Amino acid sequence: MTMIPAMAVVLAASPLHAQSTSPQSATLDSIAPQIEAGFTTFMAENHVPGLVYGVVQGGHLALVKGEGVQDLAARRPVTPDSLFRIASMTKAFTALSILSLRDKGLLALDDPAEKYVPEMRGWTYPTSDSPKIRVRDLLQHVAGFVTDDPWGDRQQVLSQEDFTALLKTGVPFTREPQARHEYSNLGYAILGRIVANVTHQPYRRYVEKTFLVPLGMTSSGYDTPASPIERRAVGYRWENGVWSEEPTMKDGAFNSMGGLQVSANDYAKWIAFLLSGWPARDGPETGPVRRATIRELAQGLNFVSIATRPGSTGATACPLALAYGMGWRVMQDCDLGLTMSHGGGYPGYGSHVMLMPEYGTGIFVLTNRTYAGPTGPAWDAAMLMHKAGLLHRPEMPVSSDLASFYAAAQAVWQAGTVAPLNGRVAMNFPMDRTAENWTKVLGELKAQAGTCDTAAPVTPTGRMTGTFRWTCGKGSVNGQIVLAPTRPITIQALRFTFEGAVP
Repeated sequence: MTMIPAMAVVLAASPLHAQSTSPQSATLDSIAPQIEAGFTTFMAENHVPGLVYGVVQGGHLALVKGEGVQDLAARRPVTPDSLFRIASMTKAFTALSILSLRDKGLLALDDPAEKYVPEMRGWTYPTSDSPKIRVRDLLQHVAGFVTDDPWGDRQQVLSQEDFTALLKTGVPFTREPQARHEYSNLGYAILGRIVANVTHQPYRRYVEKTFLVPLGMTSSGYDTPASPIERRAVGYRWENGVWSEEPTMKDGAFNSMGGLQVSANDYAKWIAFLLSGWPARDGPETGPVRRATIRELAQGLNFVSIATRPGSTGATACPLALAYGMGWRVMQDCDLGLTMSHGGGYPGYGSHVMLMPEYGTGIFVLTNRTYAGPTGPAWDAAMLMHKAGLLHRPEMPVSSDLASFYAAAQAVWQAGTVAPLNGRVAMNFPMDRTAENWTKVLGELKAQAGTCDTAAPVTPTGRMTGTFRWTCGKGSVNGQIVLAPTRPITIQALRFTFEGAVP
């Protein structure tokens, strides 16, 4: 058997390696062999010639590794600088391009798309009461187009002239717009045309100037045939027990749905840039677009489905609520919190990316085999990091208002009355429970709980809400503070509940 070479790089300068975050003092280095094993198994089981995967954390490429070969003829090994087409992961660049144009006042998401693409005017909609397609509908795949994998993947080479002719002819609908989510490469190709028409330049040029150049993604681009063959990951199909090379498709009218080519080192800069949008904070804006605009990508539609977490832990994980944001599939995971992910399937390539914005962490993998979707091992890597204690949300600061009312809540408990809140309550507070009843309830709770240590800090869940937990002689007291939307700030709810000690 011929051994396929591999290359690994761990950036020791990353802040990740300075952390000691679990009882076992786990680091990314310590679980890297387990992460590698998942991708190695995936390669073998799916006949993948080569792949590269990376973990971005703390604004840096904390782990990157290439496995296998980028071309079967010359046997050049995959490295972090090998160039892969990322297929539908390109859609995130297109979506953020549209949002950036909205920020500049050059378009509105609720405008009809035909305002910017005149060939769409006069289209025949499926019903007389069908709404016209909005720009927003294209972003979130609710334009009423039929799912077009794999047809759309082969349209990459379509010329702009032929695309114009296709649009002039009109497109058949599978249902009326805004009825349900249905994935459409055609929709994102139209978004690329909108970018071009609004900016009076090719779509790819706008992406290059707006994102690739400012982020230092100097190896990335849309003209794959012009890229150095020495660095290019050649795309292959596995069929009838052998690999065959897929045609290298030139840049064309469908590039906005899947045409971008990147290296792992370049793509990590894009992921770090996206993750920098979280959390919301004060401070200067330093990116190509505002942080709030990045976070907007995660706003999902009201067409929600139930999904299973990808990977080996899915069978025992809680069900996930899935919606499509803008160029991203958005899910809430019981362990990983907010996740944004997207696959890329393309002739000769398969890829996956997942972001955990609340933890400042992203994982991606790029392969050079047709539709080799490496979703499972990417999510398994995320769960390995979670179990090793390597995922941490930044601590939310306690606002001065919340701190002040928490001190008042501590005083209420000690006094056994709500007198410490006099003059600081919202109008609903005495209506929901009288002062006399508060005294009665507090007395009963204190008798149940025994002596409590009330020095524990409050945990903010927002600037005006928080929870706390006190250890007591007979169990614990859990509490919640909810401030009212008034000036001056008042309290609308204070809750105490007793939890008995487990025998």
